[in-house]
Amino acid sequence: MRGASKILKSLVVVGSINTDMFTYLTRIPSSGETITGEFFSTGFGGKGANQALISARLGAQTFMVGCIGEDIFGESLLAHFKSEEIQVNFIEKVEGSSGVATILVESNGNNRIVIIPGANHKIKKSQVETSINSIRNLGIILGQFEIPQEVTLAAFRIAKEKGAITILNPAPSRKINQELLEICDWLILNETEFQDLNPNGLGPEKDEDIIKLANIFKVNLIVTLGEKGVKYSNPEMGKVIQIDSNKADAVDTTGAGDTFVGAFAFGILKNLQPIDAIKLGCNCAALSVTRYGAQESMPSRLEALKILNDINKIQ
Repeated sequence: MRGASKILKSLVVVGSINTDMFTYLTRIPSSGETITGEFFSTGFGGKGANQALISARLGAQTFMVGCIGEDIFGESLLAHFKSEEIQVNFIEKVEGSSGVATILVESNGNNRIVIIPGANHKIKKSQVETSINSIRNLGIILGQFEIPQEVTLAAFRIAKEKGAITILNPAPSRKINQELLEICDWLILNETEFQDLNPNGLGPEKDEDIIKLANIFKVNLIVTLGEKGVKYSNPEMGKVIQIDSNKADAVDTTGAGDTFVGAFAFGILKNLQPIDAIKLGCNCAALSVTRYGAQESMPSRLEALKILNDINKIQ
């Protein structure tokens, strides 16, 4: 079973960097309809950047590998990373605009998101290869699908050469390159992504479907279920473990999945047992949905450390 590599101290996120634009409203308008929203805000986002942020707040030495544009958004994003103690040595500035996400959030906390990739789609394999080869004490590489998949593949190849653990969150949902899948140690899916990848097209309601997919892909498989918690399996277990999420009064679910992924990756980096790493991710995500925004809603450094300490106390 893959995934037994020695844990070192650096977590590298290869992924997207965005500026988020939030519109909060009671309901989504129909085609051709104009309605009045409740309020508007901007914030920092991108699946890669989100996952890097919570990892850094928990205390990992976190490197961000990605691209920003030659615009005011890019400058703000870079300054933000530095303020959060995320290593920015391997963020490149490219021509054109930075990535942008337009996010509509309904009063029940559900959201709809439109992403303009911008600079995120200009990241090159050569940039990633040079960057990762420059990082010492590589422990984990974390990837998503808001950048070209071949770039994530290049990053994971180097990770395996260096004995690092690879964690893939294939979001937004799409088919996974077979070679990339073969060098994944952990695969983290939400319900939609699970259904898209499941050969029978069904969701994760039945444990046997989760066990079967873990065996087909030969990975440690995590399926996030929102307020219903998380299911976890791998080929060695031959069963599914359900981990419940803390109950929360959700106002905005934006970034909750990324909060889980980044916190879970930190837990694996620090050699927590998988169940405890999952609980860490769940508890951080549960707090995030009680607040508005993506990175703005994530646990602060003090809150994140309290959640981590609570997990450590019950080990």
